[in-house]
Amino acid sequence: MPTEILMPALSPTMEDGTLAKWLVKEGDTVQSGDLLAEIETDKAVMEFEAVDEGVIGKLLVPEGSQGVKVNTPIAVLLAEGENAEDMGKNAPAPAEPETRTKEAEPRPEPKPVSARPARLAEPEKGDRIFASPLARRIAADKGLDLAAIKGSGPRGRIVKADVEVARPDAAPTVGAKPATPTLAPASAEAVLKVYADRPHEEIPLDGMRKTIAARLTEAKQTIPHFYLRREILLDPLLDFRAELNRQLAARDIKISVNDFIIKACALALQQVPAANAVWAGDRILKLTPSDVAVAVAIEGGLFTPVLKDAETKSLSQLSLEMKDLAARARDRKLAPHEYQGGSLAISNLGMYGIDSFDAVINPPHGAILAVGAGVKKPVVTENGDIAAATILSLTLSVDHRVIDGALGAELLAAIKGNLENPMAMLA
Repeated sequence: MPTEILMPALSPTMEDGTLAKWLVKEGDTVQSGDLLAEIETDKAVMEFEAVDEGVIGKLLVPEGSQGVKVNTPIAVLLAEGENAEDMGKNAPAPAEPETRTKEAEPRPEPKPVSARPARLAEPEKGDRIFASPLARRIAADKGLDLAAIKGSGPRGRIVKADVEVARPDAAPTVGAKPATPTLAPASAEAVLKVYADRPHEEIPLDGMRKTIAARLTEAKQTIPHFYLRREILLDPLLDFRAELNRQLAARDIKISVNDFIIKACALALQQVPAANAVWAGDRILKLTPSDVAVAVAIEGGLFTPVLKDAETKSLSQLSLEMKDLAARARDRKLAPHEYQGGSLAISNLGMYGIDSFDAVINPPHGAILAVGAGVKKPVVTENGDIAAATILSLTLSVDHRVIDGALGAELLAAIKGNLENPMAMLA
């Protein structure tokens, strides 16, 4: 029987994607491991490999198709001895991804071809709820309704991870008091109606923008942010950086202020290890290495590539690695493992002239450091004189579930100490 090739889930947050380019055509023979297509996820363009061998009988989704849902059939693979006529009514007709409708009559389900990694099937319909014993126990402890939770295990089975990240709205509602009415967000139709008589351009949301919107909405709604602010005397670092870059010029290496900030944060996470932690639903994960994420702006969104084991790397290593990650981020060539993880992120808008700002925590991180511009200001010296100095404003946004106020203050103090004593960071 012909085999359907399904749209794969190539990242943990992917729900749909763009079939950017077919690398095969109908009639081509493929082996396991051969490249079939280039697929644009919410973060990057990734190659999709064949798992089974056979002949490409039909391409169901044309190149450039956007919004192709995960697990949607995108091609049909024929086994040895089969031909195009064997597909008969079993193969679905090509359809636009956004307008694909349920067939009026049931058809035999061909064996699906999985991808690496593949999105698992939807939960089975019916009264029975498929869940692991551990997931059932955690759900009972948290008072969650399993029927309201979408499973990510085989055949939609609810597993431990699904229950741990389930929101309180999955709790049973039997006998509950009516919730306080809240205003729902304005619908697209309502907004369009308001601006119907004004010239405008509609910009569809791509996968990255949808993901950013969903994750930051989740962050502001579910993470109890609080903010800590310190000012840094930057002149010693600027002088030390100038001398260091003069000595590194022969090696074509130039250290940026941002490289010093990465190093300062990495060392601070070692100096205050209790703050090197992330929120994991029903527990806190305290990390051993300093994995520092850095926000990189790209067209249409941003990435947060992670510099792993940053506390062990020299400034020149961090500089070269950051330049490589940023360049590949702008080309959307980062692999998922390069922008996932970390416990603390850095967002630097100082280069855009922003004096200070409050950044939104990127879950599951415990904190994010917002870096402003170095600005010349009058300061009072130790002997009471007034002098000009370069002042840098830092704001640490903290998840109060992970880091309490005093601990957050200790972390920011360690970052300040490292930046104001840059030579000590090389010891």
